[in-house]
Amino acid sequence: MKVLKIILLVLLLVVIVAVVGGFLFYNDTTRGPLPQEEGTLRLQGLDGEVEILRDTYGIPHIYASTPHDLFFAQGVVQAQDRWWQMEFARHIGSGSIEELTGQNDSVFGTDVFIRTAGWREAAERDVAAADPESLAAIQAFADGVNAYISSRSPAQLALEYRLLGLTGVDITIAPWTPVDTVVWGKVMAWNLTDTYSSELTRQSLTETVGAEMTEDFTPMWPYGERPTIVDEADLPISEASLGQSAALTNTAAINGMQMAGNITGELAFLTGTSTEPNIGSNNWVSTGGMTESGQPLLANDPHLGIQMPAIWYEIGLHCQPITDECPYNLRGFALPATPGVIIGHNDHIAWGVTNVGADVQDLYQITVNPDNPLQYQWNGEWRDMTVREETITFGDGVPAVTFQVRETHLGPIINDNQIGDDGQLSGFNNEDPLALRWTGLDTGTLFTSVLKLNQATNWEEFREALSYWDVPSQNFVFADTAGNIGYQTPGSIPIRAVDHTGLLPTDGSSDANEWQGYIPFDNLPRIYNPEREYIATANQAVVPLEYYDQLAEVLGEDANYLLSYDWSYGQRGQRINDLLNELAPLSIADYQTIHGDNISVDAQDIMPFLTAVDYEDETLNDYRDWLGTWDFSSDSDSPQAAFFSIFSAHLLNDLFTDQLPDDVRPSGHNLYSAGVLMNDPENDWWDHAATGDVTETRDDILKMALGEAISQAQSLLGADRDAWEWGNIHGAVFVSNPLGLSGIDPIENIVNRGPQPVGGGSEIVNATGWSTEAGLEGNFNLGSLPSMRMIVDFSDFDASQSIITTGQSGHPFSPHYDDQIGQWANIQYHPMLYTREAVEASLGSRLVLQPAS
Repeated sequence: MKVLKIILLVLLLVVIVAVVGGFLFYNDTTRGPLPQEEGTLRLQGLDGEVEILRDTYGIPHIYASTPHDLFFAQGVVQAQDRWWQMEFARHIGSGSIEELTGQNDSVFGTDVFIRTAGWREAAERDVAAADPESLAAIQAFADGVNAYISSRSPAQLALEYRLLGLTGVDITIAPWTPVDTVVWGKVMAWNLTDTYSSELTRQSLTETVGAEMTEDFTPMWPYGERPTIVDEADLPISEASLGQSAALTNTAAINGMQMAGNITGELAFLTGTSTEPNIGSNNWVSTGGMTESGQPLLANDPHLGIQMPAIWYEIGLHCQPITDECPYNLRGFALPATPGVIIGHNDHIAWGVTNVGADVQDLYQITVNPDNPLQYQWNGEWRDMTVREETITFGDGVPAVTFQVRETHLGPIINDNQIGDDGQLSGFNNEDPLALRWTGLDTGTLFTSVLKLNQATNWEEFREALSYWDVPSQNFVFADTAGNIGYQTPGSIPIRAVDHTGLLPTDGSSDANEWQGYIPFDNLPRIYNPEREYIATANQAVVPLEYYDQLAEVLGEDANYLLSYDWSYGQRGQRINDLLNELAPLSIADYQTIHGDNISVDAQDIMPFLTAVDYEDETLNDYRDWLGTWDFSSDSDSPQAAFFSIFSAHLLNDLFTDQLPDDVRPSGHNLYSAGVLMNDPENDWWDHAATGDVTETRDDILKMALGEAISQAQSLLGADRDAWEWGNIHGAVFVSNPLGLSGIDPIENIVNRGPQPVGGGSEIVNATGWSTEAGLEGNFNLGSLPSMRMIVDFSDFDASQSIITTGQSGHPFSPHYDDQIGQWANIQYHPMLYTREAVEASLGSRLVLQPAS
């Protein structure tokens, strides 16, 4: 008995040690990465003392006496809260994701593609050419990041290091560099200007169904029916008349489709953009003449891919005192890997952005010398390519892979090194090589623009700052404390040869189709204090056709000046314009109403045709009549919104998919196309190819889709349609890379959040996009969403409102990891605090940074 007792005591001790050890390991893994937010932190590299006040949402306000210390401290706090996101971001931009994940077949092609496109090389060129002020700010930010990450072990920076280490991945944390910051700008620019894939899609579509059906699938933008951003009354842009023949625009937009099996999908998911072509953004601004306060109100909600943590980081940057040497005093949204504020306001102006979607990528068909794979034909001669060697290494020790990238003066050969069925790279492609020309590979000045924008005090300085904004082109709305409002399109937008549309890959053997420069900044679209007293943008066509005619008069007739062929069809733009006029005089509450508007304009267009048909079936007619009672609002609790969404997926599939090429699928963007085709009931698209000798018309496809929708809706939501809710199948699932995709439920439950029921949908102001193809499989969860919402109130900056999708922190065990999800989903906000007094009144923590002795 005595021996047994000793054995049991030993076993108990072992259990206690194991339990205590396990608890300590768990606690160290989950709580260890949480940053210090109170007290004093001494760091090498600071010039003076810096205060960091975080509010109750964990949003930091930095108070520093020099720009160096301000951006140094910004590097510190963003590394404190979002280090793993920053680490992952720079590996995306460098095409080295598998250094973090280990060898991964689904990511390997992405790494190869990014290396081929040359994002990091382009970032290195930007840094080498940066002006001293911009470089100093980016370097100070990097110094702050490094001061923080060098003070902690990997396990104290992010739990991902320890958990990935358990799988055999050995990650070496390199110092942060200015190139790491700039390359994230290249990543964002790529995902907001990715038109090269549209050229390949258009080529495939035209070869399969012909030009006429291609134009029916993606009809011409409805000029004259829906509002462009710049109205005809806003022309001319400059004192001299500024266009282009309207005939040039009579070409189908192609961005309304999804590419199947394309590298774009993996890239979009990793970078927090989206493969959904209907992804967009909203912003609008109104003068004091339209508001209750008599001062401007400005709103923004950029639509990007869903991710965890949020793509944005809220921050306040405050020089104390404000001087010519330290002029920054601003509040807004930063990207975690970058200094400054991308969207927000300072003491004088506010600004918001949506994507222009300018066509700034072209594919050139290259003729390779059959006797020398490193030469290509140019103007009747053989011209040498340059070759760079790329090596991909893997964090799990798998042998490295080395390959060569060929570059022409037009750009890299983008379709070399395809991955074969055996997982091996194919090497050089000399059969149909394509060179990619992209403005993002030019030496750029994006971060110069950001810093100048952060300091701007009026319209003239705002425009001067944007003259440096080269890529991605954005729709900027503006307001200032003097009551002015404005709009500016910036960016390097190419001038093409008159016969070069940019819609398809073009001959690259001579300079006939080479770009002829860029549209001068002063000739790009802009508006200042329009008579209508508001400006709204929602990714629709920027200008009326008259703009192109006027532009040609100034710059010459023998060129193609079109900004793009591909736009949102204006559903959101029309809806925002209507609401601004209906709700005036406008308040913050009215702006919140517009942010949360769930009306489907596409449904309004399609429903009259759906409800006019006698389906000669009692069940179908009953559902037709029930759906006809819908108010067209895709609210989270709406039964009809759920049913129409299911119906729309089947409508698009039955209408288009059977005749599309295998690599193209319809998306929610094509609901506009379906609405147009409703007026042509015998169009070839309505005929279902699988039925042989039978020729279907519009009503046949409506009947087919309605029956399929009833079956799927009952399967997903039950037999009682009055109990259906759109939010029960339309949820926001926030996934963290890469652990959120591990396939291990306990780990995924730690880092992922959701599903959170939401309303909205594709091409709705509350733009919660979902995949039509996934919907057919029963998955209506979000692929894209309003990544933040902001309302700036010029009558009182402290009354401004904001929200991001998840929370400030990237640490799963921080209270600020997910504390904004519910508010975001319900179109609620928190105060966008600005003055020190307001921040102090909502203080969550105070941290003082001091120079290390």
